[in-house]
Amino acid sequence: MPLHKIAGHRSVLDLLARALARDTLLPTLLFVGPEGVGKRRVALTLAQAINCQTRTAAVPGRGASPLEACGTCENCQRIERGVHGDVLVVEPGESGAITIDQVRDVVDRASYRPFEGRKRVVVIDEAEMLGPDAQNALLKTLEEPPGASMFVLVSSRPDVLLPTVRSRCPRLRFGRLSAAEVTDTLVHDHGYAEADARAAAASADGSIGRALGADSTSVAQARDVASRALQTATASADPKRRLESAKELVAKSKKKGAPAADREALALRLRAMTSLLRDVGLVLSGGNDAGLANADLGSEVMKLADRYDGDRVVRAFSAVDRALGALMARNASPKVVADWLVLQL
Repeated sequence: MPLHKIAGHRSVLDLLARALARDTLLPTLLFVGPEGVGKRRVALTLAQAINCQTRTAAVPGRGASPLEACGTCENCQRIERGVHGDVLVVEPGESGAITIDQVRDVVDRASYRPFEGRKRVVVIDEAEMLGPDAQNALLKTLEEPPGASMFVLVSSRPDVLLPTVRSRCPRLRFGRLSAAEVTDTLVHDHGYAEADARAAAASADGSIGRALGADSTSVAQARDVASRALQTATASADPKRRLESAKELVAKSKKKGAPAADREALALRLRAMTSLLRDVGLVLSGGNDAGLANADLGSEVMKLADRYDGDRVVRAFSAVDRALGALMARNASPKVVADWLVLQL
């Protein structure tokens, strides 16, 4: 895939390709950022740009970088299919960890000259799943990489890595994608209908991976529930009425004995609420309506904006964020979280 077709991350992509064009690309890199924003995709696209047989100039007017992978030559196609002999992807196995044997294997293979490309590229995805022994086995190679090889570590939790590993890998930070970028990717790369893509993107918090993992019907329902809860909170200060709206937020899964599903269902509704509040804040600040994540719910967003002021939006956004943290990180009861939240909105 050519660089200019990747959604977002323009500054990172431009930096990488300028380094490639000047032959100053570092042999070890650490890609960090939220889950599902395309870090692995960029690592593999970089491997294509390095090994492309017919590298091209950037597409004019696209803000792309000096060089691009063509995306069509044999090397690009083989990397895309995951069968190129010089592009090695290491990821957690069935145990959920990346083992020392996996690391030793790629370190050994990286010591040889490339077989069919310009350079061997080792991508270690979910690098935070490297155990201490596996990380230590990697240290010497990261400190003195073989001349014809490079290592790209990809992680959403880089602080889990040993300091000695982090110190040997310059860090490139990836941010969350905009709702428009997620929508565009879902439509053009994954065949989503426009309405379904917008609904999934609105609650994905900038993550294509999260958008792809969400059921479009569940996402649409989550936005409806979140919107009604916010409307109730703005229409009445009566605690009893607000607590009634909390019951809908924690409506249980149809599957019996599925507490994890209930927790995730509430998390989806809270993320939808976060997205709606972000849009309300945008409207109150005089931002362009084109930037609304929930543009298809424009009338509801405008109603909320009529009832909120800037300070209240900030307080509500903070409360939803705290509720999500309590729910997902501290395993708080969904009912307790929902009851507390509706009294804060």
